[in-house]
Amino acid sequence: MNTRRMTQLSLLTAMALIIFIVELRIPNIVPIPGVKLGLANIITVFAVYRFSAGETAMLVLSRIILGSVFSGNISSLIYSAAGAVFCLCGMLIIRRIVPQKYIWLTSVLGAILHNTGQIAASMLIMRTFSVIAYYPILLVSGIIAGFFTGMCAQMILNRKVSLSFDKIK
Repeated sequence: MNTRRMTQLSLLTAMALIIFIVELRIPNIVPIPGVKLGLANIITVFAVYRFSAGETAMLVLSRIILGSVFSGNISSLIYSAAGAVFCLCGMLIIRRIVPQKYIWLTSVLGAILHNTGQIAASMLIMRTFSVIAYYPILLVSGIIAGFFTGMCAQMILNRKVSLSFDKIK
């Protein structure tokens, strides 16, 4: 990886962290624990279509670790990592099928997979299947949030951002 590429990834990681920290300060719209927009995922969806799988994975891993440290909630690292692995793997597969002009669809699938990963981690940690009752609520909120973040990423890509990121073929 050359210096230019690493700098671009570093800037995107910093942007995602800033968005994440700002979102932590915004009161929840929905009074259900764990339901949030996940605005930092705008950067992830953008990166999935603009960078290689390994580069995007580095960005997501850095964001998750640093986000847990900056938020002061290291215990959330397990849930975030499980959700991110499911989400990223699914989005990397679907980007080969779904063209860039339908990036919002990739984001919706990523949100669904993120929630699936978090519920799976929760079931393993708590050693109970009762948390599955929370899954429908997370699915609905994930679809709405995924659509919103996907449309934001779509608008960024459509505006031909002046950051001059090279498209990955």
